[in-house]
Amino acid sequence: MKSLLYSSLIALLLVIASPVSAPASDRGPLHGPYDLTTARSSDIQYFTMESRMMSYALNGDRIGTDVFRVSLKCIPQAVSGKEGDEFTCLKFTIQLANAPEAELPAMRNWKYMYRRNSAGIDEKGQVFGIDHAQFNNLVDVNGSPVPPDKGYHVYNAFIDFHSICDVFAERMEGGRGIQDLKNIGEKIVHAAAHSEAPVHLGDKIGKGSTFKNGKVTLEFKGLSLVDEKECALLEYDSGESSFTMNMKPMPNMDIRVVGSSHYRGDIYKDLRSGWVRKANLSEMVVSEVTLPMPPNKVNTVVERSIILENVREGEIGRVLTGNK
Repeated sequence: MKSLLYSSLIALLLVIASPVSAPASDRGPLHGPYDLTTARSSDIQYFTMESRMMSYALNGDRIGTDVFRVSLKCIPQAVSGKEGDEFTCLKFTIQLANAPEAELPAMRNWKYMYRRNSAGIDEKGQVFGIDHAQFNNLVDVNGSPVPPDKGYHVYNAFIDFHSICDVFAERMEGGRGIQDLKNIGEKIVHAAAHSEAPVHLGDKIGKGSTFKNGKVTLEFKGLSLVDEKECALLEYDSGESSFTMNMKPMPNMDIRVVGSSHYRGDIYKDLRSGWVRKANLSEMVVSEVTLPMPPNKVNTVVERSIILENVREGEIGRVLTGNK
């Protein structure tokens, strides 16, 4: 009896003293590796995006907020049979400060082609091939001209959209990108780090205007659900970015704007369809404006925020008819 008891005790001590390692099958569903570069499905996609720009006085008072809203339809290249994804701007509205929301007629049903290339700039020096001419002399549905600086933000909505959906959420050729993130918690310095892009637009924002990214990072933060779709949750961060803009709002008036920016946000990418389901962005912009007349220098502080959503066709229909 004593011999049996001693044997059992020794066996128990050996179990306690032995290192225990869980088998691979017990690691759980959150352990990778994951493939975040699933080819996008060929289904037609619909998106809404709202951009808000809140201006601050230097004493911290909130001065006013401009709101830009765009609805987009995307026919993937596999369906359109064309040289890229065909996008249609179904509707674009602006709401400047306390003015009522107003549609921009020139933007309704405007079509453009998005083609992937490693540089992101076409032969005309246009980022993502977005046609600058479309944004010249915009007027709203009431016939009121859109100020040049606000017209730039209409254009920039498309740059923001493709930066989120096609730069950060898609494979990068010739540099590090989402394809290098395999496991939750991994973080990389993105190929867009320290890149400089032209931001000139028409004759109101001249050549030599550029935006320079800081140390851009992309992190695989985890998994989430959006509309019951399993998504990878990614965070992008621009680091210390800067910009220069040479503006000519009217003949014989040259304005120079220099400043810094820091933007960051989350992307929810559908693990099955490969499309972005939802994304957001927040950005703080501080700038100095040099004028050709007193007070000669003006400082501005603007906080930008974006909400981008992949929606059903029925939801787009309600937006187009004004039934949000």
